[in-house]
Amino acid sequence: MDSLKLSFVISLSALLSLVCCSYPASAGDIVHHDALAPKKRGCDNDFILVKVQTWVNGEEDAEFVGVGARFGTVIVSKEKNANQTRLTLSDPRDCCEPPKNKLVGDVIMVDRGGCKFTAKANNAEGAGASAILIINNQKELYKMVCEPDETDLDIHIPAVMLPQDAGVTLEKMLLTNDSVSVQLYSPKRPIVDIAEVFLWLMAVGTILCASYWSAWSARETVTEQDKLLKDAAEGIPNRRSELNSVVDISTTTAVLFVVVASCFLVLLYKLMSYWFIELLVVLFCIGGVEGLQTCLVALLSRWFRRAGESFIKVPILGAVSYLTLAVSPLCITFAVVWAVYRNTPYAWIGQDILGIALILTVLQIVHVPNLKVGTVLLSCAFLYDIFWVFVSKKLFHESVMIVVARGDKSGEDGIPMLLKIPRLFDPWGGYSIIGFGDILLPGLLVAFAIRYDWLANKTLRAGYFLYAMLAYGLGLLITYIALNLMDGHGQPALLYIVPFTLGTFLALGKKRGDLAVLWTQGQPERLCTHVHLQQSDEADSGEER
Repeated sequence: MDSLKLSFVISLSALLSLVCCSYPASAGDIVHHDALAPKKRGCDNDFILVKVQTWVNGEEDAEFVGVGARFGTVIVSKEKNANQTRLTLSDPRDCCEPPKNKLVGDVIMVDRGGCKFTAKANNAEGAGASAILIINNQKELYKMVCEPDETDLDIHIPAVMLPQDAGVTLEKMLLTNDSVSVQLYSPKRPIVDIAEVFLWLMAVGTILCASYWSAWSARETVTEQDKLLKDAAEGIPNRRSELNSVVDISTTTAVLFVVVASCFLVLLYKLMSYWFIELLVVLFCIGGVEGLQTCLVALLSRWFRRAGESFIKVPILGAVSYLTLAVSPLCITFAVVWAVYRNTPYAWIGQDILGIALILTVLQIVHVPNLKVGTVLLSCAFLYDIFWVFVSKKLFHESVMIVVARGDKSGEDGIPMLLKIPRLFDPWGGYSIIGFGDILLPGLLVAFAIRYDWLANKTLRAGYFLYAMLAYGLGLLITYIALNLMDGHGQPALLYIVPFTLGTFLALGKKRGDLAVLWTQGQPERLCTHVHLQQSDEADSGEER
């Protein structure tokens, strides 16, 4: 069991150091109200993503994503209101001079560079173009703004920037086909997508199940201890062996978490590549297999108790139950199949199953011993989340946490240490995601609450679990509200979850007068064991008298 504990502690440290933020991942972030870009009359549009649907010889073809300019007319939001318009290549290519070819309502495609964006747009409009597509000289999108001294901003056609690879594809279409048409529109995201509702239910449900599992195990351990105390004094060492299956976090560990997690996050940021993501996938699969195996064995042992209690020695692994041997091949196969097909549309289901199983198992094995450790851990995580989502932009010119979560520069669709659900009603598609840390860290405190309540024989209303659970759910709900108010910009979820969860626990403990006990002696199993031992000693001394 020691090796299993150690592996899970290592897995926990790695997982918590990855992602503690929430955001909708899509084909690109819709950017609104950029205060850094100058705004003035004729150049005051919001930056929006634009869909460029192509039609080749009358048949629907590839779709590209661009970004609208500060200047020009506003692009329609509904596809049915967008016209299919013939696409023409500019001559000269940069459109810094009036095009030689006459345009009759065509969409003109030009290269970036040589002159100002507004000059290109004015020349295109003067030649009769209905819109202008400016191809960037890089793979990324670029926000087209106006210079402070520009005055010729009376532009009445939309301007859209496309990435370099889209321009290459469009040029090939124009050179090899008779007719190429495009349709420009910018659909709006729904205020709330059903994916966020399901993700909220998934996160809350995971903590709920993990907490009850943890409390049930703690109660079962104490019950077993009672039996051993009544039978013989030799039961005390057995109790200690059971306690060894649980890893208690200390205040030192909680503080070191921030340092280790920060170093690991920077390492991921600097070494982000295809092969590094592949390494993370392997580690995730190992942790997922252990988590899924533990959950299945715990569940099936209720019906196959004999197989769960019969052991066989296996080289390297040591004593392993027959039930574990039976479910292990299934878990390994499941993880391998997910890893091979993880880029398919429905791979998110396998990722969520492995992730939830791992979270459940970690919350079962890793415990917060008292409220003091829980406060230090969540406070450090609170600062960690804010720094790497917001403050890191000042040092690295981009949010390190969000870049790592999305898997930028890796060619992969984000790192696997996330729960995600596809945005079903979002015209931009993509996923709503939540990091493991946003579930694991608050979950440690919530699980501590229910263990304390059960072993202290507190009712649901008189205890702390109900209020801690409600506070977590409300904090996560506020996270998604903030996410939508910020137009989809990634949010540090712990910024909202920690004040609700930890604040509720501290305020309630102070109000009930339990804060001192919770703060220093909050480990229910140890308190109960101490009480039982004391009662046993008193009984023995009474018999002697």
